[in-house]
Amino acid sequence: MADRSVLVTGSTGGLGAAVTAAFVDAGWRVVAPQRQQPTPTRRPEANAPVRLVADLTDPKDAARAAEVAAGDPAAPLRAVVNLVGGYASTGLVHETSIDDFDRMLTLNLRPTHLVTRAALPHLVTAGGGAVVCMAARAALTPFPGVAGYVTAKAAVLGFAAAVAVEYKNAGVRCNTVLPSVIDTPTNRDSMPGADQSRWVDPAEIASVIRFLASDESAPTSGAAVPVYGRA
Repeated sequence: MADRSVLVTGSTGGLGAAVTAAFVDAGWRVVAPQRQQPTPTRRPEANAPVRLVADLTDPKDAARAAEVAAGDPAAPLRAVVNLVGGYASTGLVHETSIDDFDRMLTLNLRPTHLVTRAALPHLVTAGGGAVVCMAARAALTPFPGVAGYVTAKAAVLGFAAAVAVEYKNAGVRCNTVLPSVIDTPTNRDSMPGADQSRWVDPAEIASVIRFLASDESAPTSGAAVPVYGRA
């Protein structure tokens, strides 16, 4: 039986599936909210993730997801992994509409804030734990045409740093991972001419995230961890 729980958002994406599998394999109870009704399985495995439908841009749904994650007394909530996000190329700053700019903040920052905010009291009650957030290398080294995405991911970095400072005395750590290009089917389809051998495998990033959520990384908080691979 699992003795600790992790709340993983964005679990149905290319990286999310790898992260979910990494925690399941390590014996965690995984709670994985998703926007659409999960596909029922006839014989779910004993250690299968707990699925629930939730819109994590909505405060009530974010709070409900955190409550489900903290709802097993035998496996208290000890980690949160914020993977929900999105990418869009919208042109130069003067070409980007305010709606497109706001959409990047809504996709990348709002769920991270709401889920973390809802989970923090549970982590504190459990005696501490870890929060892992998802930024991007572009937050540190921007490239043209993605100002909304760059701004949102930079905001995630700032938010995670604030959490690390505010909750360190309560035993809650917060770190951020910064991927370059992740080797997912979506990225392969959108960039067929790229040198995909230089991209980062989702399983490699999942290992880093699981480490940051575990007691093995207990001294580490407030870090921005590059996971660039060879890209």
